[in-house]
Amino acid sequence: MRPGKIVGIGWNYQSHLGETQATRPKEPIVVLKPSSSLIGDGDDIVIPAGVGRVDHELELAVIIGERVKDVDVDSAVDLVTHVAVFNDITAREIQDRQRETGLPWALSKGLDTFSVMSCLVDVEGLGIEDLDMSLTVNGELRQEGNTRMMMFTVAELISFISRYMTLEPGDVIATGTPEGVGPLEHGDLVEARIERVGVLRNRVCRI
Repeated sequence: MRPGKIVGIGWNYQSHLGETQATRPKEPIVVLKPSSSLIGDGDDIVIPAGVGRVDHELELAVIIGERVKDVDVDSAVDLVTHVAVFNDITAREIQDRQRETGLPWALSKGLDTFSVMSCLVDVEGLGIEDLDMSLTVNGELRQEGNTRMMMFTVAELISFISRYMTLEPGDVIATGTPEGVGPLEHGDLVEARIERVGVLRNRVCRI
């Protein structure tokens, strides 16, 4: 069953700001990704003809367990029932053009197969605020970080998002990526890992 919505968070790791030439945001950057973009472990990441550079972005995804609106920070994390490894695939050249003209990022992140998520893992006892994470392409380490390096915590993200939009059971929040985002090419094997959560493996296919 597909989630009602996938809420992406931009620029939530200090280390990622420098490589994207961005300034630290005063509040979370929210981008909606369509549920039609969602694929799972083992599925191909398909890059359509004519799309330029496409990058991987390793993230922790949290899944909301109940319908909530305007929840406070202190109780927000209790709404998370499951987590998953998430790869927020981004059409970087499209995003750069959108940023230059002040347009939304939705197209660059909403293509079919551009939301890659592992099987869900129960959050109980997991300790989501301190999880090591890494991503390799063809065995080469590209990204490495820890969820404790987030500028806005999971609780802060949920509280902020719910202030403006109702969160429903099954909704996914992809919480941002650490440094090391990079391009993907036809035939690449991408492996994203988060300790105690799982491994996500996908092949890239450019058509």
